[in-house]
Amino acid sequence: MRGGLFLGGFIFLMNFIFGTSLTLSIAFTLRFFVIMSAFSFFFMTTSADDLGLALDQIRVPYVISFTFTTAVRLVPTMALDAQTVVDAQRSRGLELDKGNFMKRVRNYVPILIPLIISAIRRSVELAEALESRAFDASERRTSITILELHTSDYGAMVATVLGVMAAIYVYFYVPLPNLVIPFKAPHFFQ
Repeated sequence: MRGGLFLGGFIFLMNFIFGTSLTLSIAFTLRFFVIMSAFSFFFMTTSADDLGLALDQIRVPYVISFTFTTAVRLVPTMALDAQTVVDAQRSRGLELDKGNFMKRVRNYVPILIPLIISAIRRSVELAEALESRAFDASERRTSITILELHTSDYGAMVATVLGVMAAIYVYFYVPLPNLVIPFKAPHFFQ
């Protein structure tokens, strides 16, 4: 969530500067944080293997599910690589937090280049491994694990449907207070 603070502030400022009201700017920023936290919770509680199995069981083509789960696995790996490179560069004397904004941006170049090279190397190794194992050679794939729904899963589905129905009802039939704050210009502008 800390990584999204800068982007959330940027969303708020751009909306507020370019003519959106204060409450609408806050609403857009809150929507961003809600979406970001929902995806964070989902990917923190769902393993990539289970996600791939679920996609396979709902008949998503294997190539698409494999690509998606590989991308999901890539993010933590890249974050670990980034931390390793940052630690290595700091041990060599690189100071990331010193200087003005442009100097700080230039300080990240010695971090980005090894990360890009590492990502390219990893993608070549993955492509060679897939090719050596005849990826997507057969149409029929089997899995050792079969996902099954439990009582708690059905309860979560019912709660989700009821929550969506309640939100739709509130949206259409419950009058909510208007949070628009009228802007009054200072007296010397009038």
